[in-house]
Amino acid sequence: MNQNPIKKLFVYIKQFKAKLIFSITSSIFNRVLDLMPPLLVGWVIDSLNRNPPRWLTFLYDGSDPWTMAIILAVTGVLIFAIESLFEWMYQHGFLSLAQLVQHKLRVEAYDKLQRREQQYFDNHRTGHTMTILNDDVNQLEGFLSEGFNNLIQLLILFIFSGVVLFSTSWQLATIGLIPVPLIIIGSLVYHKIIEPKHIQVRESVGSLNSRLENNIGGIQVIKSFTAEDYEKGRLELESSNYLQKKLNVIKYTAIYVPLIRMLVAVGFGGVLLVGSYWVLNDKSILTAGQLVLFSMMIQRVLWPLTRLGVILDSYAKASASAKRIFDLLDYEIKIKDNKKAVNWDNPKGEVKFEKVFFNYNNEAIVSTSNIINDLSFEIKPGKLIGVAGTTGAGKSTLIKLLLHFYQPTSGRIFLDGVEIRDMTISSLRKNISLVSQDVFLFYGTISENIAYALPDVTKTQIVEASKLARFDDFVQTLPQKYDSIVGERGVKLSGGQRQRLSIARALLKKSKILILDEATSSVDTETEKAIQQNLEQFSSGRTAIVIAHRLSTIRNAHKILVLDKGTLVEQGNHDELLKQNRKYADLWHIQIGKHDLGT
Repeated sequence: MNQNPIKKLFVYIKQFKAKLIFSITSSIFNRVLDLMPPLLVGWVIDSLNRNPPRWLTFLYDGSDPWTMAIILAVTGVLIFAIESLFEWMYQHGFLSLAQLVQHKLRVEAYDKLQRREQQYFDNHRTGHTMTILNDDVNQLEGFLSEGFNNLIQLLILFIFSGVVLFSTSWQLATIGLIPVPLIIIGSLVYHKIIEPKHIQVRESVGSLNSRLENNIGGIQVIKSFTAEDYEKGRLELESSNYLQKKLNVIKYTAIYVPLIRMLVAVGFGGVLLVGSYWVLNDKSILTAGQLVLFSMMIQRVLWPLTRLGVILDSYAKASASAKRIFDLLDYEIKIKDNKKAVNWDNPKGEVKFEKVFFNYNNEAIVSTSNIINDLSFEIKPGKLIGVAGTTGAGKSTLIKLLLHFYQPTSGRIFLDGVEIRDMTISSLRKNISLVSQDVFLFYGTISENIAYALPDVTKTQIVEASKLARFDDFVQTLPQKYDSIVGERGVKLSGGQRQRLSIARALLKKSKILILDEATSSVDTETEKAIQQNLEQFSSGRTAIVIAHRLSTIRNAHKILVLDKGTLVEQGNHDELLKQNRKYADLWHIQIGKHDLGT
């Protein structure tokens, strides 16, 4: 059975137990002292009429009403002063508690998110993910800093004022509180109606954020296709959806408070009318001071009920946000270290695929959706291996399996004789460097991007890796050289420059296995030749796996694996494969312009 999201939130907050208790206690004392002025006014009126409350006669005999008034005035000042102190205490307590929880939740949610399997990111839009990390975490911060305190103070209000009112006159208290059940029932109905609508609003916010993030990321494509009006229309559609969901919420929130105010007015008017009648007709049920006390206290009890819907609203929003956050935190990651996992220490770089099948739907082995079919091969340490095949042959998927981004549907993958399932993921990926076809650079300097996640490397090492990747010549033309900013996602660099930077980053990592996935796809012919010439130097002392659409890149590889629809159809070196005159030879001849394979 699923636990209530707010209950899970407070289980989580137990780690800040002392601050939570401090804040709640301060809030309780503040609310009790805030309710004292009606009592003081009632006591003053009765004292001036020479009918002081019994507790006051223990301090003074009541012979001089003026002395009584002074005592009560001083008491009032002290009460306000102490109340202000407690207000500062609970405000500081709840606000700082909210910030601590917000910080810890965001960091833990992000950490859990980045450790999830790659499939999650393939299936979820970035905007929805950002909504959890930003909007939902902020929603909980707002609830803890204000909404939760409002709930506490409302509860104390009912308890304290109920005791005061019923001990003063249970008859008048009953009359004054008649609207309360109606208000509570109405608020609960309101909450039941509004909660699913808030969930719909949160979902539409996620869709809107996804659209904005997607469009801003693809602004160059939008401009090149003069699709500004088209994208404006798509954004307008998402924004209109959000607008309708929000207006649907506003329709109910706008009418709630006026209806509750009318019920409050009924209770307040009833107290004034009946109480005045009893005092004027000397029914001995209550004094004039007690009537004033009732009038002020009943207003203080009923008036906050106009905000009960807002408080429940805040609770509903927080509950929806907490559910999404804890669903993320509680998710059982499928690709993770098993209990027997060992570190891949002192790697040699031997790779072996044994009868590997894979499809993204995790279906049975025999499936039309298989990306990899019965794939078996071995790569000896220190060898340069090429992987060839047409688009969709499964080349990049092979790399994703090797990096343990996905689990094979069937079969096993070994590194140095150890199945990758039995290796710690961190040690596996630490010893593999990847240069992807889709290069991602972080906002920052060239130097920071080359040395990404390698805080101990020197500037000399960065430059050496850059020279090896044929990137240093370009960097030296920049005014700030390696301190030049690359822009968001490397927007200030060309595709080829980003790729060369990525190669330098991979070389600097000095992993035992180097993977180049279409690493020369965006570079010019001259740079490609330079990189080809340096491939042996790149792979010196390591195993290199080079996926290439341009077969000239892998011509000198020790062995070339040829894939077709996820199946290994050929393997051998360049000359051997040409002699076989099959798939590889076909691809080679097409690329060099010999369409007639018999020539």
